[in-house]
Amino acid sequence: MGALDNLFDRLWSDYTAVTPQAARIHELLVARGERIVNDHVALRTFDLPGLEIEALDRAFVAAGYQPAQSYEFRDKKLHAYHYEHPDGERPKLFISALHVNELSAEAGTLIENLASQMERGADAHPLFASSGRHWQIDRVTYERLAAESEYAAWVAAFGLRANHFTVSVNHLATFSGLADLNEFLLDRGFRLNDAGGAIKGNPGELLEQSSTLADEVEIEMADGPHRIPSCYVEFARRYPGPDGRLFQGFVPASADRIFESTDRR
Repeated sequence: MGALDNLFDRLWSDYTAVTPQAARIHELLVARGERIVNDHVALRTFDLPGLEIEALDRAFVAAGYQPAQSYEFRDKKLHAYHYEHPDGERPKLFISALHVNELSAEAGTLIENLASQMERGADAHPLFASSGRHWQIDRVTYERLAAESEYAAWVAAFGLRANHFTVSVNHLATFSGLADLNEFLLDRGFRLNDAGGAIKGNPGELLEQSSTLADEVEIEMADGPHRIPSCYVEFARRYPGPDGRLFQGFVPASADRIFESTDRR
């Protein structure tokens, strides 16, 4: 198995360990005769030395991935890149990072204290992007961060791992579209992120997306186990642009609301 396959397998196994719904959804789709194709994988991090986007993308870039477009999410204090691989069968990659210096002094200090616990040189490991949490965190720190940035609290609690995998609706054969798939999921008890509507985007923007709400799972913190939102499953339908090719990028306004799939409720 190649290094890139190994990394994606590790990301998937870590993701499904804290996202029980992912395996259930895949089983339901396969039972309908579907072949599941992954549109993209998303990672989250802090914009700090050793944790920045360039630290997470290193192994992917070494394996042929290249940045295709950058994005800014000013309200959430994030920037991001999406990456594509010359082999079109490979999923796209979406890596975002929080501008820690734009948070309050208290939140910035809390995050820097967490990051300082990371072993020097950890980012050189080929599986760094799937290496999990490199620090101890307690519930008080988590809650203080969540009060200011749900994204910050999520990264602080879960570390480096896939935030979501994405089912390509274009490759599904038994659904008429994203609305049909959403109805299928709702009928089977899954909760969808309805911030801005269950479907974000439209054919005119060349991309429609929807997502489940994150599972709540118990994770171990310094002061004991706590239940918090983990990860979710996304669904994407892409449309052809004027050149006849399927749009490969992302729509910032839609992605902004998708981020909220991990917010506490």
